[in-house]
Parts: sequence; C-alpha cells; structure tokens
Amino acid sequence: MQHSISVVIPVYRGATTLDSLLGELAPLLDPFTTAAGHRAVLHEVLLVHDCGPDDSDAVIRRLADTHPWVKPVWLSRNFGQHPATLAGMACSGGDWVVTMDEDGQHDPADIAGMLDVALAERSDLVYASPLNPPPHGAFRNVSSRLAKRSLKWLTGNAEAPSFNSFRFVLGDLARSVAAYAGSGVYLDVALGWVARSPATAPVTLREEGDRPSGYRLRTLMSHYWRMVITGGTRLLRLVSLAGVALAVGGFLLALYIVGLRVFGDVAVAGWASVSVITLIGVGSTLFALGVVAEYIGVAVNMAMGKPPYLIVSDRAQGPLGATTPAADPPGGDSA
Repeated sequence: MQHSISVVIPVYRGATTLDSLLGELAPLLDPFTTAAGHRAVLHEVLLVHDCGPDDSDAVIRRLADTHPWVKPVWLSRNFGQHPATLAGMACSGGDWVVTMDEDGQHDPADIAGMLDVALAERSDLVYASPLNPPPHGAFRNVSSRLAKRSLKWLTGNAEAPSFNSFRFVLGDLARSVAAYAGSGVYLDVALGWVARSPATAPVTLREEGDRPSGYRLRTLMSHYWRMVITGGTRLLRLVSLAGVALAVGGFLLALYIVGLRVFGDVAVAGWASVSVITLIGVGSTLFALGVVAEYIGVAVNMAMGKPPYLIVSDRAQGPLGATTPAADPPGGDSA
C-alpha cells in the first residue's frame, strides 16, 4: 500500500520562510520508502492564510500558481493557529495529515519516521518528540514544560506533556475533528477525545529562521488557559472540592468556638460567629457555583454557535480585489 500524505501549514507570518519550506517538501512528491519499508507520497500541501500582517497572501498565490500540489485555504479573518490548522484539516484529502509550523522549525524529513511509528504502534495520532530543546530560550522552554505537566494534573489528560504542533494524524480522524470541534476548543484536546493510543516519534527541531515568534507572554498565557478550560471539567471539580473544604472547615471552627463558649474562654465577642458564617457561606457558594459550572461546561462543550473558522474565497479574486474604479461605458451616463 502507498500512503498519501496531506501537509497542513497555518500561515501567519510566512512570507520569508514558505519558499524554503516548500522546497524541502517537494522531493516527497516522488513516492518514497521509509526506513521500515513503507511506501508513501506527498499528496498535497495546504497553506492556510490566517490573515497575518505581512505579504504571506501574495507568496501563497505565487506558490499555488507555480505548484499544482499547493492548495491555498483562505480564512475570513485571523482566527489563530489552531483554528487555521482545523480549516486545513477540513480541506485535506490524504490518508494521513501532517501539521507543521511555517517557520521551518520542523524538518519534513521526519515525516517518514512518524509514519513508521504510526504503523508500528497502530496509532492514529503521532506527536513529534523533540530530542533537543526548542529554539525559544531557556525561560520559555522551562515554562512550557511546567505548563504541560500542570495540564496533565488539571485536565486529567495523560497525553498533555506530548502536545506539539508537529503532528501526524489519520486523515479520517483529522477531518472529523475539524467538522465537529467547537469554537475555542484546543486542537490537541479535541484530538485526544477521539484518538486511540497517541504515540510519539523522535525529531530534531531547527531554528525558526529570521522571522520573530508571534507568541508573546500574554498570548502564551491565553493559550495555556484555553487548554485548561477546554481540557475537561476537572478544574471545576477542584472548585467544588475547595468549597466543600471551606464549608467543613467552617463547621469544625464552629464546634471549636462552641467549646470555647462553654468553658468561657472567648476573648472577643462576635468574631467567632462572623468567621463561621463567612466560611460556611463562601464554601457553600463556591460549591453551588461549581455544580452549576459543571453543567454549563458540558453544555458549552456539546454545542457552541460561534464557528471556529470560516473558509472564504481569495479576496484578491472577489469584489474586494477590485481596487480600481471601473470606467464609464462609451456614451453612457455616470451614475
């Protein structure tokens, strides 16, 4: 069997890196054999324009005109990396879907090894497992590791430490996730809902080229919080447990104060009752909010009206591309 592979690349600031990345992918258009003896071929490359601030759109048009295997996907506005990746998955047609960054950090030569791991472990989702530290700096790398480990505890997802934007996904699974994932859902969380026994493949990360990273501290914090919120309801359960703990503490404190009153050893009258009422009230309120939030969280995960992405036609080919006023027809009156 020859496996066909679709490569999805969300593009935000790829004007200076797309040419070299496509040049590295081009050799895979010829059928190749992996180290384990599996046959594969690159079926298509989907460049998803996420409405970035540079001239990526012009580069995408040029590449699509030059290479018939390059397929542009145009979004109505900037949705972010994960929604853009979902849009590319929705438009893919290969047996497998590979997601890669636009900056050249991921080496296309590692795709063959990821296919071998997927077939050897019968896994429909393979994450890249870097053998070297990502080229982001020590602080960001340490923060990333701590964030992924905390996600494992906060969400109950054992695969959270393996999350990576370099993925090798079974095509049917990728397209199905793109069809049902709601707005704001973290892509890897959505994949974890349906993927069977995700695996990892060793890769070596490269430098990001001469383009700056689009992620700042605020963006990364928002990214992390979205993973926590969409990763399940465990955090809400922790809120409920905190409410129960405070309520129990309030009742224990009440018993202690009663003992002090019986033995006549209360130094300041009134503080005890205020403390008890505050602890019990706050604990009960947090518990009630936690229960209500559980139901809201389930409802939000089931149905969200806001689309995660919207695919449109190329703006340069439509009415917005007509920047020059049309001349009046000969002999006609201007309106």
